[in-house]
Amino acid sequence: MNLETLTHSEIIELYSKCIQELKKRNIIRTKNITGEIGEYIALDFYNNNPKLPNLQFAPPSTENIDAISRKGERYSIKTVTNHGSTGVFYGLPSQGSLEIPMQKFEHVIIVKLNDNFELECILELTWNDFLENKKWHSRMQAWNLTYSKKLKEKAKCIYEKVL
Repeated sequence: MNLETLTHSEIIELYSKCIQELKKRNIIRTKNITGEIGEYIALDFYNNNPKLPNLQFAPPSTENIDAISRKGERYSIKTVTNHGSTGVFYGLPSQGSLEIPMQKFEHVIIVKLNDNFELECILELTWNDFLENKKWHSRMQAWNLTYSKKLKEKAKCIYEKVL
């Protein structure tokens, strides 16, 4: 199929059909396409690697976590593309607060995708690694992580695409 020959209406219809098919196949559950694809890739990767814990999706609308291991460990999964910052983590004390944050999860998985949604890297951080590396997102009034060389050095590399 040559996408360049399609009209705007045909492209929009094709996009809609792709979304419906992704939902039917349980690859995505919401309209957050990038995040949902990253979560699917993470679970698929972990569950097909005998050295990694088996994960299952957390129930819909579960705060702060996206997956749970068979041992009950909680995972927050964030997906980054070229811009390099994760989505935000809500429910933690604001920047400058002296309040000690209550642990929301045991691990953060960061899935790095390229522009074609191909997997480039999977990183895993502990709760303490997350606390050490989180950055305040002033517009969102919440914390996020920046995918950087420093973060890659702190994190456990689960997968990295060989170039």
